[in-house]
Amino acid sequence: MSGHNVLVTGGAGYIGSHVCKCLAQAGYSPVTYDNLVNGHRWAVKWGPFEDGDINDRKRLDEVFKQYKPLAVMHFAAYAYVGESVQDPGKYYHNNVSGSITLLEAMRDHKIDKIIFSSSCATYGIPDGIPISENHPQNPVSPYGASKLMIERVISDFGHAHEIKSVFLRYFNAAGADPDGDLGEVHDPETHLLPLVIKAALGQIPCIDIYGIDYATPDGTAIRDYIHVTDLASAHKNALTYLLEGGENIALNLGTGRGHSVREVVSTVEKITGKTVPVREAPRRPGDPPMLISDAVKAIDILKWQPQYSDLRTIVDTALCWHTKT
Repeated sequence: MSGHNVLVTGGAGYIGSHVCKCLAQAGYSPVTYDNLVNGHRWAVKWGPFEDGDINDRKRLDEVFKQYKPLAVMHFAAYAYVGESVQDPGKYYHNNVSGSITLLEAMRDHKIDKIIFSSSCATYGIPDGIPISENHPQNPVSPYGASKLMIERVISDFGHAHEIKSVFLRYFNAAGADPDGDLGEVHDPETHLLPLVIKAALGQIPCIDIYGIDYATPDGTAIRDYIHVTDLASAHKNALTYLLEGGENIALNLGTGRGHSVREVVSTVEKITGKTVPVREAPRRPGDPPMLISDAVKAIDILKWQPQYSDLRTIVDTALCWHTKT
């Protein structure tokens, strides 16, 4: 059924694989296109797998020709903020050049819809909370800058070649598939929740809390955590929106609520009944004290409502996954 194919670049990764499951449940056939540098072959369970790099035009042509997807969901990217500061070339070459190659292939194969995995990192240090979509975009890392540049490139391709797009700017993706089919596996792991769980389970000695002197109620940084399954359903709804003729749009995906690092630690301690060893460390450069989304627009336009994004459910699902793996 080529009429139901959706090409998912980076579909073997954490968020991409959850989106593939959601698409399959909605009757689409997600075609995962991934080079498995950071993705996992075991995470591809809901549609065909095509090994390929977004910088490989010949391979993209073969896959577009074979599957004739009705849209592209674009997750493939390097996503370590710290690494992007150390090695910006890697990020601009892969994230930006690779996206240009992908868009040129879309143009030539007449694929006119793309949903792009963007980030709240495009906003940089917020000048107010909550952060709405019209907040100035002034990224502080090469990672954030690469995401902003891709937004610009997609917009320009949109004007020139009538490619319709939805940019989804995520806040902090967390949690795991409630059925236990999928979860978070990064190497190295840099996300707070899996690290806190690993420390609770004795798999790592402790977690570092970077900054205890922020102007927040307990001195630690506050983030807006959104369950990965809720992110996935927003992508499915974004596809429906484009298929029904929706215009180009950028939307925040978050809950509008924030939780501090210490709050995440204490929730994991409550649920596991174990103490999490912590080590207090200085702030990291470029870490804002608070990132909370204004996600009203996504809820309204995509007819989307987060179902799993209370902190307890996020921790419960992540804990089940990490206990299993």
